[in-house]
Amino acid sequence: MTLTTPRPLMCLPEETEQKMSRLLDPLHLSRFLRIYDDSASRMGIRVTVGFDFHEYVSITNSLSAKNKTYPNFQPDVSPIQTGDGYWIIGFGKNNDVALVGAARLYRLSQTNFAEHLESLKAFYANPSRDAHPQDRCLCTAPAARRISGKVAYHGDLWVRQDFRGQGMVKIATRIMRGVTFGMWDPDFLCSLAGRWSLDKKVYDPLHNEPGGAELHLVREDIVDNDWLFWLTGDELKELLTAMPDLA
Repeated sequence: MTLTTPRPLMCLPEETEQKMSRLLDPLHLSRFLRIYDDSASRMGIRVTVGFDFHEYVSITNSLSAKNKTYPNFQPDVSPIQTGDGYWIIGFGKNNDVALVGAARLYRLSQTNFAEHLESLKAFYANPSRDAHPQDRCLCTAPAARRISGKVAYHGDLWVRQDFRGQGMVKIATRIMRGVTFGMWDPDFLCSLAGRWSLDKKVYDPLHNEPGGAELHLVREDIVDNDWLFWLTGDELKELLTAMPDLA
């Protein structure tokens, strides 16, 4: 390949600089994902990405050590349009499942994440039909009222016992952040998790608040009191452009 003599970027027209910046993003993103995919491979895990949530639920239902997948990732009660969701699964050396995680995009231009949770529409496409009459969700985290627009939600993350405490949660989280940005470039990225996960430093959320979801889903036998974890779209981009942290 013949290289032309480079010109200083400062000499290029502003429009060209903007185009180059956009073109560089996919290259950096691919490198970012490759770094963490390689990290998983060195731990003996092959990570795959999928989009068929019927297949995903079939796989997660076979994992006796994992809690049941929440209804917001179950297509029978909460269908996910093509392009609005994905999942990752990590397979060990014997092709056995070692980790799972899922993400979906909520389009909340006319509402916010708190209202979406409390209406139960975050969990059921048609709550009046699919939710139990005693199902409820209370969201008191102030930030949730400000989370709107294209909202990416990460959940259902599970790592098999023999891979815990080795950085696999961080690797899976980074991979999902990269895929989420590449697919949606969201206004916000958020998730829900118990306070214990903060105490044990399982995750490293940029922002967190109590009162994310006081949730009771009767048929699913779910009783949660979760914190809200979130970051803005700009903060997500900054994390992806920073040097990877593999510590």
